[in-house]
Amino acid sequence: MNKSPRNRRSSPRRQQNAEAEGGPVWLWGLHAVEAALANPDRSIQRLLVSENAAQKLTIEGHSPEVMNPGDIARHLPTGAVHQGAALLADPLEPESLDDLLSNRPQRIAVLDQLADPHNLGAIFRSAAAFGIGALVLQTRHSPPVTGVVAKSAVGAVERVREVRVVNIARTLDALGDAGVITIGLAGEAEADLARALPGDKPLAIVLGTEGRGLRPAVANACQVLAKIPMGGEMESLNVSNAAAIAFYLAAHGAFSPD
Repeated sequence: MNKSPRNRRSSPRRQQNAEAEGGPVWLWGLHAVEAALANPDRSIQRLLVSENAAQKLTIEGHSPEVMNPGDIARHLPTGAVHQGAALLADPLEPESLDDLLSNRPQRIAVLDQLADPHNLGAIFRSAAAFGIGALVLQTRHSPPVTGVVAKSAVGAVERVREVRVVNIARTLDALGDAGVITIGLAGEAEADLARALPGDKPLAIVLGTEGRGLRPAVANACQVLAKIPMGGEMESLNVSNAAAIAFYLAAHGAFSPD
């Protein structure tokens, strides 16, 4: 391992602009970096580690730059909790809908214009935990999978496939034509999600954006609308919390209705 010269820096603002345009992305945090290093589909350009973090990571085959935590932080957005590890890598190439359908997915999630990258990362994490094989997102109006998403996902962006589509409603029609049951989460729905789940049939759980939920055209394109029943005075859940519950039910509580 070689010590990196302190004057070798990149501008975090310039780097964030490059990420938004599809350029290389900085990932940080021990779990996110470890998962990226283990992913053969990642093309890694730089690996920055502290001496302490270097002892915790499997970095054979890479050439890390060892530096103190403060110097690592200068490459990252303000406030990034990097735990002594960060890497610069090309973004993973999203799959197409055709690629997804050719693999005959059993359980996926469709996200209708989700806006918050922290929520997206949390949903990636829950998807990995409960066997959701892919997340389908709109090409526009959805955040790119950058460092904030990867840190919140704790490595799950390397394990759950990302699919990008132009039109969510038309995508739901295509999924339905392929035999996938599409269930949209909506607080105003009458059906209980646990009873709406289709047993062992292919399933797509559709989640709306923060605050507004599903757009009308997307809700209309779902085969079923269902809710997570709640007691007390709470009317809704954060979308990432709702996703975790829905994914858990799909993995462990699905049963065919009477």
